[in-house]
Amino acid sequence: MDESGRSAQPPSNDDETADPNTTPDPPAPDKATEPSAPGAPEAAEPPHPHPEQAPSQAGTGHRPAHPAPYGDPTDEHPADGHERTLAHSGGARGTRPPQPPPEPRGGLLMGRPFGVPVYVAPSWFLVAALITWVFGGQLDRVLPELGAARYLVSLFFAVAFYASVLVHELAHTVAAIRFKLPVRRIQLQFFGGVSEIEKEAETPGREFVLAFVGPLLSLVLAGLFYLALQPVEPGTVPGVLLAGLMISNLIVAAFNLLPGLPLDGGRMLRAVVWKITGRPMSGTIAAAWVGRALAVAVLIGLPLLTQSGALGSTAEDSVGMDTVTDALLAAILAAIIWTGAGNSLRIARLREHLPELRARTLTRRAVPVHTDTPLSEALRRANDAGARALVVVDADGEPLSLVREAAIVGVPEHRRPWVAVSGLAQEITDGMRVSAELAGEALLEVLRATPATEYLVVEETGEIYGVLSAADVERAFVKAMARPS
Repeated sequence: MDESGRSAQPPSNDDETADPNTTPDPPAPDKATEPSAPGAPEAAEPPHPHPEQAPSQAGTGHRPAHPAPYGDPTDEHPADGHERTLAHSGGARGTRPPQPPPEPRGGLLMGRPFGVPVYVAPSWFLVAALITWVFGGQLDRVLPELGAARYLVSLFFAVAFYASVLVHELAHTVAAIRFKLPVRRIQLQFFGGVSEIEKEAETPGREFVLAFVGPLLSLVLAGLFYLALQPVEPGTVPGVLLAGLMISNLIVAAFNLLPGLPLDGGRMLRAVVWKITGRPMSGTIAAAWVGRALAVAVLIGLPLLTQSGALGSTAEDSVGMDTVTDALLAAILAAIIWTGAGNSLRIARLREHLPELRARTLTRRAVPVHTDTPLSEALRRANDAGARALVVVDADGEPLSLVREAAIVGVPEHRRPWVAVSGLAQEITDGMRVSAELAGEALLEVLRATPATEYLVVEETGEIYGVLSAADVERAFVKAMARPS
């Protein structure tokens, strides 16, 4: 399955910024996925949904008529850049980009085809053992002369089958790279594979192609195994393996072509509705509800098909543990499809509101203070200027650190005249410098790369615009999500 987009969520604050008025972090959304094997599980991000790329220009907001005193949690965030009191008008220090976040891990690294890391999750070893046991039992009926060696053949089949799943995922990956969409990683796990594509295609046509190439490659593999089977004598180990791989790839393709999220077919349906309506959200809603209907159909229909013998088994065979196993498998597949469809809806709604998060409109006005300035004097200057943040600067006016709001709250008022602001400040690192033009996904990505409680917001020229609080981003995020789409 291809997992389009990352989960987008504002970075969480550390304990220092705990505020009784702060709304807790929203749960990290799972990514919208399409399983590449029957029942492939929903990956745990966005990112993904169908976000339009966050705008590079954040625009301007409106300054409140009466700025609240520093630290007042009820203050609306000033946004008008030309009326804002700047902490420093010089821009000698450039804004180097923050260090990238550590590469995500997902188990045992197997390689980097096309530069994309491929991981095998620990759960894969469990499903490999399960396939080995089940397929070994079937080999005992077909090739009883193998004896215990049938489990080695079964293990080879399990590895070959997941190699086919990897080809399915690589098809999504190559298409994403062709469309200039970043791919975070590929992970092989219990019920299949996941290609974590960090952004979605910009057009419904590309979305359709991106989803279709996976099942297409599975069908191509099934055809190749069929051709390879022709000269092989039936009833032999190669014949059984090739037949099993042909059938399993047909099942993978057919399952993923079902028209409901989070499957590949659901993404194809979403692309069609998107094309007709012109709205990605409409496509997501339609494909997600079809996905939920499919989940109910799998839960009820799969055991009934097995009992009726439509899947090749007789009624006499479908009793006892086989019946329980079929019902359990149906329940697992239905749960995965249902939750995947729900996650797709949730992430799509999240992505729709992401552009509302703009660094420029969320930034607090700041005033510059020197390292030896008493806290009481610094707060007086901030209140006079209508500012809610303090930037510690050196003799040349270059920013050194940010005074932490949580640290200010912890200083009793009667001690503030004797406490220097430098003792309450956090040194500014490269990752704590944020461009005022950032918005949406780009803003959250920068904040995730360097978790902090406050960030220095700068203009493209290098001059300081103000201070961005992670708590303010969280509140704005929750407020945006509370509004209807």
